Amino acid sequence: MRHGRFEESMSTLLRDYGESVSFDWRLYRHDIRGSIAHARALQKAGFLTQDEFASIEVGLNTIGEEIAAGKFTFSTDLEDIHMNIEKELTNRIGDAGAKLHTSRSRNDQVATDLRLYLRDEIVALQSGVRALQSSLVDLAHANEDVLFPGYTHLQRAQPIPLAHHLLAYVEMFDRDYGRLGDVALRMDELPLGSGALAASTLVLDRDAIAKELGFSRVTQNSLDGVSDRDFALELLSALAIVGMHLSRLSEDVVLWTTAEFGFACLSDRHSTGSSLMPQKKNPDIAELTRGKTGRLYGNLFRLLTVLKGLPMAYNRDLQEDKEAVFDSVDTALMALAVTAEMMRALVIKREVATKAASDPALLATDLADELVRRNIPFRTAHDLIGKLAAESSKTGIPLNQLPEDLIRELCPQLLIDWKSIFDPIRSLKARAAIGGPSPANVSKRLAHWKKLLG
Repeated sequence: MRHGRFEESMSTLLRDYGESVSFDWRLYRHDIRGSIAHARALQKAGFLTQDEFASIEVGLNTIGEEIAAGKFTFSTDLEDIHMNIEKELTNRIGDAGAKLHTSRSRNDQVATDLRLYLRDEIVALQSGVRALQSSLVDLAHANEDVLFPGYTHLQRAQPIPLAHHLLAYVEMFDRDYGRLGDVALRMDELPLGSGALAASTLVLDRDAIAKELGFSRVTQNSLDGVSDRDFALELLSALAIVGMHLSRLSEDVVLWTTAEFGFACLSDRHSTGSSLMPQKKNPDIAELTRGKTGRLYGNLFRLLTVLKGLPMAYNRDLQEDKEAVFDSVDTALMALAVTAEMMRALVIKREVATKAASDPALLATDLADELVRRNIPFRTAHDLIGKLAAESSKTGIPLNQLPEDLIRELCPQLLIDWKSIFDPIRSLKARAAIGGPSPANVSKRLAHWKKLLG
C-alpha cells in the first residue's frame, strides 16, 4: 500500500501500534468468503477472466485451509487479515491476485467481514441461550412439586413453586434470544460495494454478491455502509443484557448454596475449594459470571466511546471495534455454556426449601384477601392483618397459632375457619390468573417450554 505514495518505510512503532492481524485473523473464513464473492462479481463484470477467477478461488480456499490448520504465517508488516491474505494470494498466483482488490476498499471489506462473522456467532449465541433454557426447564420439571419462598427486598414474601422461580429466568433468556435475532435481522445488509466511502466507477452487481453471501439486501448509502457499527453496538448491548440475566441467576445460586439459605448444593464438578480452609465448597462459577458481566458492560461502553465523536465516514478508530466484539462474544458463549452445565447438575434441597416456604407469615396476604371476600375494604384488611403480624413478631408465636381471644379482639371477622387459610398448596391453587404460580399454570408453562425447546 505504501509503494506509490510514500518514500520512507513505516516506523516500527507505528507498525506495532497499528497492526490488527494479531486479533482480526479470526475473520479469515469470512474474509475469504467475501473475497470469492467479490471476485465472482469482477469476473461477471469483465474485470477478471474465468481462469483468473478460478485461480483466485482455488488460491483463497487453499490459504483458508492452511490458516485453519495453523500452517499460515501472519505478518504484522501487512497490518491486518485482509492484506495478509491478499499479499499471499498475489505471491502465489501473480497478477490475478493483484486484481482482486479492484472496486473495493478495506473499509467496505472489513465491514462485510464483521457482519459475516457476527451472523455466525449470533447463531452460536442463540444456541447457547437455548441450552441454558433447557437446563433450567429440566431442573424445574424435576422439582415441580417443591415449594419455595418467593422474595421481595430479599425478605421472604409469599410461597411459590420453585419451578415458577426457575421459569422466570427462562422467560428472561427468551427475550435475550429474541434480541439476538433482532440484531441479526438489522445486520442483514451487505456493505461491500461502498468502496472507501463513495463506491467505485467500476460498478459491480451488489445484489448478486449479497445473494451469494446470504444477505437479504444491500446498504443504500456508501458513507453509512463503511462507517456503520450500529450492528456491533446492538450485539454488545444484547450481550450486556444476557450478562445481567446470567449475573442475577448466579446471585441466586450463590445465595441458595450458603449455609444461611441452604436451598441447593452445587456438584463437586462445579465447585472449588480453599487454599487454606479444607471444609470450603465455593460457588466460583457463579461468582466469575457475576464478575464477567462487567466485561460485557465495559465492551459496550468502550465501543460507544469510540464511535461518539467520529466524523463521517471511515476512521481508523473503527479498528477498535473488533477486540471489544470478539471478547464479548467469547465471554458470553463461555458464560452461557458453563451456567447451563452448572444448573443441570444443581441439587435442590427439597425439605429445606419447603420448610422455608411453609412459614405461616408468608400467607398474611391470603388472610387479607379472605377479609376482602367478607366485604372488608382491602386497606382496612391490610391494616388488621398487619396488626396480627406485628403481634406474631413481637411474641414469637406463629401467625396461625395466635390465641383465639386475640383474634376475636383484633379481627373477629377471621374467626370462621381462619386456620384453614394457612395451607400453601391451597394458596397456590388459588393463584390461577394468567402468569400466576398455580400448579396448573406452572405445569402448562413447563409443557410449553419443553415442546418449544425440544
